[in-house]
Amino acid sequence: MKEKILIVEDEFIVANDLKIMLMKAGYQITGIASSVVQARKSIAEKKPDWILLDIMLKGDLTGIDLAWELREKKLPFLYISANTNQSTLEAVKETQPYGFMVKPFRERDLIVMLDIAKYRFDIEQNAEIQEPETHQQIEGIIGKSPLLQDVIEKIRVVAPTDTSVLIVGESGTGKEKVAHSVHKLSDRKNSPIVIVNCAALPHSLIESELFGHEKGSFTGANVLRIGKFEQANGGTIFLDEIGELPLDSQVKLLRVLQEKEIERLGGNKTIKVNVRIVAATNRSLEKEVAEGRFRLDLYYRLNVFPIELPSLKERKEDIELLSNFFLNKYAAASRRNITSISKNALEQLSNYNWPGNIRELEHLIERSVLMAKTTEIDHFDLPKTIEKPSEESQGEIKSMEEMERDHILNALYSSGGKVSGLGGAAELLKIQPQTLYSKMKKLGIDKGYK
Repeated sequence: MKEKILIVEDEFIVANDLKIMLMKAGYQITGIASSVVQARKSIAEKKPDWILLDIMLKGDLTGIDLAWELREKKLPFLYISANTNQSTLEAVKETQPYGFMVKPFRERDLIVMLDIAKYRFDIEQNAEIQEPETHQQIEGIIGKSPLLQDVIEKIRVVAPTDTSVLIVGESGTGKEKVAHSVHKLSDRKNSPIVIVNCAALPHSLIESELFGHEKGSFTGANVLRIGKFEQANGGTIFLDEIGELPLDSQVKLLRVLQEKEIERLGGNKTIKVNVRIVAATNRSLEKEVAEGRFRLDLYYRLNVFPIELPSLKERKEDIELLSNFFLNKYAAASRRNITSISKNALEQLSNYNWPGNIRELEHLIERSVLMAKTTEIDHFDLPKTIEKPSEESQGEIKSMEEMERDHILNALYSSGGKVSGLGGAAELLKIQPQTLYSKMKKLGIDKGYK
């Protein structure tokens, strides 16, 4: 027999349907509770292995209140609810559930979600048994801060598995580096990793890019095209900026995750694919779900094992290590004898707020290596307007135009002055380069950027 499950649900018909579905799949049902008080009693008496938990229950306490108690007891749980507003989803995320099912749902989806939840729980349990190493290192990921060590530990735990990974973090925190590390430490390391920037895919060509197309499937399709998923077969596909995918493409991606198969545009046969999915976003997907721009079922499919990357301002103890790494890299690349960074210059870096994170630091070091007059960098030209966190002036409020100008300048500084292309200010601001150039001209921002 499979695990014992307690159903905490105040609608009898829904609870009974759940019971029938789960028993059919081989699970034992320890009972049905309609309130937190009843659930506490049932947990104490029947000792369930898992809890299926509605949010709105009878009585004064909610499922979220019970979830915090379950976390203390180390009892794994999944939410089942029709409530998907943003504040609720944020409260749900804080409790760290193993899944979230939206009513109504299919029997198959419930069983798959439970399988995913159990898989993730087993991974975490095994990770707790292993003694973590002190100052673990992964090639290409630099730093010894506790926050980064936690990220490295998660990479080591999840990499050998085939589970989906969702990397969350601000722009410039190194999400692609983490994706490559997950791939290199997996059994798929000798197969390809295919990188897809979802934000750069034209909406009309997304399906063709991801799944390919047959010759003659549409005007201009003169040859057969192999899509990114087929290219990644046996390896890993990294879907960067997954939050940018339109809803119709999300449905197709969900099918690939569920069925492990694709269908080329214009084709009439399905093609099995064996692909590990790693996704990344700098958006709040909970907010995107709440506002109807991202599917909740896809979110939880991708969010089996989340890795949250800290911003550089949260791990300032790593700045010296990172700076010296970039110094050696760019001094060697430019064949310049730049060997060190002065104590005062390092203090400058520590006092800066780093809105562009590691990418901004790397661009700064690269420029400084090229501009250095001696073997030591003794000063950095940091942007004056954002060298420290902004403070509200007494009674002074900036105009919308001034705020927009500052925002564009921040993006330009973060991108090292680059306007278009990968890592450019237009990409950071999520607007077209020509739009950004137009705004710069209007706001009197110098065009002398590369």
